[in-house]
Amino acid sequence: MESVALASEFVGLVEVAVGPPLSLGAGPLGERRIVPILGGTVTGPRLEGEVLAGGADFQLIRPDRVAEIEARYTLRLTDGALVQVTNRGLRHASPEDMARLLRGRPVPPERVYFRTAPVFETPSPAHAWLTRSLFVGLGERRPDTVLIRIFAV
Repeated sequence: MESVALASEFVGLVEVAVGPPLSLGAGPLGERRIVPILGGTVTGPRLEGEVLAGGADFQLIRPDRVAEIEARYTLRLTDGALVQVTNRGLRHASPEDMARLLRGRPVPPERVYFRTAPVFETPSPAHAWLTRSLFVGLGERRPDTVLIRIFAV
């Protein structure tokens, strides 16, 4: 079978301010955490606007120290259109780097695997293209912000 390269198109950079995580404690599957989304921006060639406050990132820190994430938030684009985002993914690094991340300390992004698969929903005809493609996000966790570079594939 012939190898085919996966083409992608940069859509935009989501930069989200996050609050301190709320730990629900350890359960049978791992530690549950909720990270509040305080607001932010989306900038790029195909998406421009703001991230509205009120969303959250629901995390499961598994016993193998892999973080399963599911962030839910809303974008208000520059034309006023509202876009609901559900962004699921995985984040992991060496045990030392994961411990630093979980304490809110910076870790160089090249040492962290942080990938997501954002799904968009909007009633706006001008942005219906968001509901007809698959997307991949490359994430970066900073002490009080999260960056997600979104690509259409």
